[in-house]
Amino acid sequence: MATDDATGGSTRVGGLPLPDAGLSPARRWSGLAIALVGLPLLTWVLVGQDLALGSVLLLYVLADVVVAAVGGLWPGILAAAASLFAANWFLTPPYHTLAVENRDSIVELVVFAVVAIIVSLTVEVAARDRGRAARSGVEARLLSRFAARPAAELSLTQVLENVRTTFGMTSAALVRSTPAGDGAVIARVGPPEASPASIRVPAGGELVLVAHGPTLFAEDRRVLERLAAAAARAWEAQRLAAQADELTQTDRVRSALLAAVGHDLRTPLAGIKAAVSSLRQDDIAWSPEEQDELLATIEESSDRLTDLIANLLDMSRLQAGRVTVQLTAVALDEVVSRAVLDTPTSAIVMEIPDTLPLVEADPGLLERAVANLVDNARRHSPAGRPVVLGASVSGGRVHLHVVDHGSGVAPESWGSMFAPFQRLDDRTDGAGVGLGLAIVKGFCDAMGVTVTPRTTAGGGLTMTLEIPLALETPVHP
Repeated sequence: MATDDATGGSTRVGGLPLPDAGLSPARRWSGLAIALVGLPLLTWVLVGQDLALGSVLLLYVLADVVVAAVGGLWPGILAAAASLFAANWFLTPPYHTLAVENRDSIVELVVFAVVAIIVSLTVEVAARDRGRAARSGVEARLLSRFAARPAAELSLTQVLENVRTTFGMTSAALVRSTPAGDGAVIARVGPPEASPASIRVPAGGELVLVAHGPTLFAEDRRVLERLAAAAARAWEAQRLAAQADELTQTDRVRSALLAAVGHDLRTPLAGIKAAVSSLRQDDIAWSPEEQDELLATIEESSDRLTDLIANLLDMSRLQAGRVTVQLTAVALDEVVSRAVLDTPTSAIVMEIPDTLPLVEADPGLLERAVANLVDNARRHSPAGRPVVLGASVSGGRVHLHVVDHGSGVAPESWGSMFAPFQRLDDRTDGAGVGLGLAIVKGFCDAMGVTVTPRTTAGGGLTMTLEIPLALETPVHP
């Protein structure tokens, strides 16, 4: 607690005055001190003076007003009782007794006592009214701070911090209640507490405002309910903003997908259309070599369309979480051979020994991952530099290396190169949609296979798959 200098009442740390606090303890002790010092001094001055009882009582009334104005009700009543005793004992005939010799003096003393008590009560009531007015002002400023602000500008942390400081709490949090009775904390200010919360205020729906600290008064609950509603509005605004950002990101990815897919679909389709149209021209006699070249164009473009559609379907499966993994013991050289079945033999160099131990993987997913790595390496390899596929065993895993001697990828881009639709070098002829490495990463994560890029000695990129050995598989030294 603290003393509010403006109202003379008691406030919490943070500023909201206590309801019906009245005067502060410091003010009451000050009034009591004035009574204990001032009344004896006034009586000592008045003794021996030839003043009428009425004049004496008026001076005591003045002293009692000062005491009541400073200390409130109880110091004022104490001062009134002490003044009545002093006026009767020392200044009312017969002296040094409590007897009063005439009725006028009795009336004067009674009127004095009643006036002194009324003055004390008036000062006390005024102090309490002043405290309530100050509290209403603080409440109005506090609530208007959040009520007048648009929900998008509300800060949940700021609302909770105001709850904590206004009511002197050690911590405050917005919690989403669960059917089990516990709650998931959405946001908190202050240290976490293991003890039960001292206050729990519904904030709307499943949200509850909880705080740890001193017990609150019933008058505080109305303010807390308004602050809890403001906290719920702030959280709802943050949630909607996050959804808007997510939708914006989704639209950005969708636009990138449409742009990339549109380009990669049109290019092979245009090649197929041109080749077929050329072959159907009756007025041109194509030589056998020219016909073979046109047919090769159709076949190559069809393969590109097939690969593109396969990648799109694989990416859809990954994003939908519908990839089914069936781990089994497989021979790596057989899987790699199937993955490069459609790759020209002049474009690759196989250095995978057939003595490798069996690995534990999904054959279909591993074949797709290897095919994508080889395809990516071929597109970035210079003419006449085939892609090298090698393998080794270490650390209980088989390491499959796919090595190209292209321009390579800067190490700072290794983390982002596996993101969907990420094309680090769009200048490369035949650059894909940017799904190949994302599918490799997704399939490898699903199988428990690690994929690691590194720079090839002499330039280029080497992608390494670390595949677990199959159980009970002997390891050749």
